[in-house]
Amino acid sequence: MKSLQPIVSCCPPLLAGRLTTAEAERLAVIFRVLGEPARLQLLSLIAAQPSGEVCACELVETLGLSQPTVSHHLKVMYEAGLLAKERRGTWVFYR
Repeated sequence: MKSLQPIVSCCPPLLAGRLTTAEAERLAVIFRVLGEPARLQLLSLIAAQPSGEVCACELVETLGLSQPTVSHHLKVMYEAGLLAKERRGTWVFYR
């Protein structure tokens, strides 16, 4: 008589790694925010700093964008939870 061996699944169940609706909506917002090339560049520049932070004033010349444009992109990323900020006198530092 053959011995019965447990059935071993080759793949995890389909619903095991499923995103909830709330998680999917949150990720969709983040992907929309990061869909702008200038925002990806800003995020990359900030992350590449040895201190992990940079003054917003330094980003304008680096990217060749106007100050209002850089400020807008930083605000959008901050509101999406991708950046943290700290005001130091008249300057704002992002990390």
